[in-house]
Amino acid sequence: MPRLPYPEPEALTDKAREFMAKLQPLNLFRMLSHSDHLLAPFVRFGNAFLFKGKLDPVLREIAILRVGYLSRATYETHQHERIARNLAMSDTLIDAIKHGPDAAAFSPIQRDVMRFVDDVVHNVRASDATFEPLRRELSIQQMQELTLVIGNYMMVSRFLETFDIEIESK
Repeated sequence: MPRLPYPEPEALTDKAREFMAKLQPLNLFRMLSHSDHLLAPFVRFGNAFLFKGKLDPVLREIAILRVGYLSRATYETHQHERIARNLAMSDTLIDAIKHGPDAAAFSPIQRDVMRFVDDVVHNVRASDATFEPLRRELSIQQMQELTLVIGNYMMVSRFLETFDIEIESK
């Protein structure tokens, strides 16, 4: 049960109600609709990663899922495991993300992404040891996007967990 109630549709501002009509009926968006000034920018920022990103989608989902597992954010990992499977990521690969960067299922670049995610989540600033291998493999845009993906999904995970947002029943 969430720590705060989801707003009733009739209690939303016209702006929030109109924007919510365009979205999937996710509890994350429902909870955030209390703050209509945050809802649209939040969704647009997340969609930039999902639909306009320069980072390989599998690497993106590895990063998102790793952040979710490290944050113990069940809602986040539930949603992004589905996205990962839609990208044809195997259950073996998804399971490896839970266990850490030394799992055998990773390619070298995937392992480097996992190490980078762990470093940023735990230490804020990535060390040269995790930054430089990716810098040799990824463009500047991809490096920036990866770092912003990590930070965004740390924020999302903390929002989800702080408010105990429930996984949708359907």
